[in-house]
Order: sequence, then C-alpha cells, then structure tokens
Amino acid sequence: MKIIILGAGRVGGTLAAHLSSEANDITVVDTRELQLRELRDRFDLGVVSGHASNPEILVKAGIEDADMLIAVTGNDEINMVACQIAHSLFRTPTKIARIRSQSYATCEGLFRRDAIPVDLIISPEKLVSDYLYRLVQQPGALQVLDFAGGLVQLVAVKAYYGGPLVGQQLRYIRKHIPKVETRVAAIYRRNRAIVPTGSTAIEADDEVFFLAAKEDIRAVVKELRRLDRPYKRIIIAGGGNIGFQLAKSLEKDYSVKVIELNSERSDFLSEHLDHVTVLNGSASDQDLLAEENIEDTDVFLAVTNSDEANIMSSLLAKRMGAHKVLTLISNPAYVDLVQGGEIDIAISPQQATIGSLLTHVRRGDIVNVHSLRRGAAEAIEVIAHGDEKTSKVVGRAIEDIDLPEGATIGAIVREVQEAPESLTNEILRSPELAMGIRNSAPTREAPKREVIIAHDDIVIESGDHVILFVINKKFISDIERLFQVGFTFF
Repeated sequence: MKIIILGAGRVGGTLAAHLSSEANDITVVDTRELQLRELRDRFDLGVVSGHASNPEILVKAGIEDADMLIAVTGNDEINMVACQIAHSLFRTPTKIARIRSQSYATCEGLFRRDAIPVDLIISPEKLVSDYLYRLVQQPGALQVLDFAGGLVQLVAVKAYYGGPLVGQQLRYIRKHIPKVETRVAAIYRRNRAIVPTGSTAIEADDEVFFLAAKEDIRAVVKELRRLDRPYKRIIIAGGGNIGFQLAKSLEKDYSVKVIELNSERSDFLSEHLDHVTVLNGSASDQDLLAEENIEDTDVFLAVTNSDEANIMSSLLAKRMGAHKVLTLISNPAYVDLVQGGEIDIAISPQQATIGSLLTHVRRGDIVNVHSLRRGAAEAIEVIAHGDEKTSKVVGRAIEDIDLPEGATIGAIVREVQEAPESLTNEILRSPELAMGIRNSAPTREAPKREVIIAHDDIVIESGDHVILFVINKKFISDIERLFQVGFTFF
C-alpha cells in the first residue's frame, strides 16, 4: 500500500515506524528537515521537505497514485486542507486527519464528501482520555482495551505474590473462578513473551494479558493480584484538552479535582465542569498538594503537555502518599526509566493513538487494532467471512486453524438471532398469528451478541468477530492472509 504521512512529529514518526516494516511504500512530508533526516536514516521510507498542504509538495510525495493520505501535523486546518486537496485534485481513496479541536470534531455535517472530505477523524486527546478513563474504571489494571464495542476487554495486570492463581497452572483457572470464562492471551516474564498453554504456571511479577467479558474482568483480576478498592478521589494535574475531557467523563461518578497553572484556562474549566473542583496552581507545589490531602487521593493523573512536569509532579504526589500515579509521557525513552517504580503506569499518547490508525491500514475486515508493548505486539479484532470452501477459518475449529507463531485467538463475539420476546409470546398464544407470520414479516429487534471465550473445539462462523493477540507483529501479514476470502466467495 502506498501511504503518504503528513507530519513527522511523534504520532507521524511512530506511525511511519510501524508501517515501514510491513512492506508498505511510505513517504513522510514535513517542513522540519532534521526530523525527516532521522526518519530516513532509521527506516526504509521516503521523505519530502515542504508544506504539507501544498499541491506541488503532495505531488512530489506521490499523491497522484497514493492509496492513503494520513494528515497528522499539529495544525487542524493544514490537515483538513490537505485532505480537501487530495480529494479534489487527486481523488485519493482514503483520507485520515488528526483533529485536535473538539469544535471541529463535533461539528455535525462538516466531514463528508460534499463538505470537507475526511474519511476518518483521529483525535489523540479523546483517545488518550478514553484510555485513562478505562484504567480508572478497572483498579489494578496496567492496560484496558475495548473490543466489540466494549463487550470484551483485554486487560493487562501484574501478578502479585500471594494471588490465588500465582504458582498455579492455567488449566486450573476454571476451578478458581468456575462461573467466569476467561482466556490468558499472553504472559510477559522479565520482558520476554510467553505463549501460554494449559501447563503454563503464572509467577509473581508476570505481566498477564487476559480476555474476558467486561462484567467478568474484576473477578479475574482478583485471582491474579490483591484487588484494589474502587477509586473515589481523583486529582488531575493539567487542564488541557486531555485533562478537561477526562474530568468531564469522571465528574459524575468520582470526586475530581483539577490543578491547572494557567489562570485563564482555570476559569474556562470552572465554567464548563459542573462537579469538579478547579485549583489554579502548580501540580509540583508541595504545599498545594498537602492542602488538598494528597495522601487520601486514590489516583493522581499527570496529563500536562510537559513530560518533565508530569514526571516530577507524579513523583512528588507518590512520595506524599497518593495511592496510585498515572503519568502521560510522550518521549518513549522516558517510559522505560520511570514505569514500575514510584510511577505506577506510564501512558504513551502515541501508542494510544496508533491503533485507530492501524485499523484502517490493515488489510481485511479489521474492526479494532491495539498496539502493545511499544509496538512489538498487537491485539486485533477481525471479522471472519466466507464459508468452508472460501475461507481458511470459517467452519474450522480453533485447534485446526493454522495460526502463525505466537498468535492466540482469545475470544469470539457472535450475533444471536432471536425473535423479540413479546412476539414469541403472541405466537404461542395465537395460532392464527403463527399461520400468518410467513406472509407478514414482523419487526425484529437488533440482534444480540454473545461473548464466546476461545477453546480448541469452538468452530468459527461467518460474521464472527475474532479477537487475536499477536506477540510478534511481523506475523500480522500472515493474519491478514489467513482471514482473506477466496475469489469464489465473490
């Protein structure tokens, strides 16, 4: 696939690094020649120096026969204009734009073919705030990723010494939680990936990735580690776009305080947040944290635009007694230095964003992609199509599917076709209705969906949403080919 990426910043650079290793033809456009030179020296890709929305620059980058344009510069207007030019002058098939302003993103009717022709809007701030919100909802989790509209979650937790399952083989997990279906998709032990089998024993400090229905997550976490009490008191350091959106989503269910240094922004937050205490000051002010009883805080979230400010305020909050500290860190070199020490979870905004982009780059009917372990692994939700003759997965039991090395099918989400209960009762009471039903089609409710945790004897059906964990992303192309449908299907 020929892809042009506008913007060589952290989002654009991370995306270029992911895609250049997957047999894609990548060209990056930016005005900053130093960033372009670094990308060109590190990866097999082309670079063009110039203004991202200039038609001549886009032609130099190869827009005339490009399959996709991904505009992720730091300027919303440049991204929108570039997509408009790509559509109007070059009929580029797929156009993706990074839009930071919620005024643009939520403007109804703005992004369509007869207006501003953007096929997909990416809002990194919204993605990161949603990611943080899920972590707050699931105490004790290192990562929480949604699939099938939130019906299924992939959760990463660190197994603690003394947890009921620690030291136990995975085959006994049903004895510990007999009413809960779950599947361990991967285990990372001392940063080395382990493909789990029934005889695999969980050890203390293992990072365990498991899949389960959303309502069962807490029960599984309880078996792996000491269960954290539900969070109540939250302090957010930074009232920018991420801090504001996060506070807005949390304010109804939690006691939330936001610390913002800029006085004008503090006024804005006070006006637009109904149940949040807004404090004008520095999150690194020891006296301010003491006054706000930091020792009683369940979660301290540092989400300013400065890595250094986030790290320093988080370290201070933790040492002053904050129960858990979550820190936004853009520089990947910092993440390995701080996570697992006094900072409980370091969140990379690039990794939280990259999955949404990869969903539209992957071949096949891909619904969700989550990039994990700093891009080394991926979790994918793909829809199976075809039949036993045209598909390599449909009509086959999971144990008979030729998965690439290190890939695991964790769960399946399947539509359940059923008549509405009220209609069923009427049919039972009325023979006349039963006789006439074939002549007058009843109004059907939207089909329900069931979560099926993967076992070896489960047979894949056409239309199933299959959720996979891939330890080594070099096998992603094998997964794509596996789910492709033969020509006879068409």
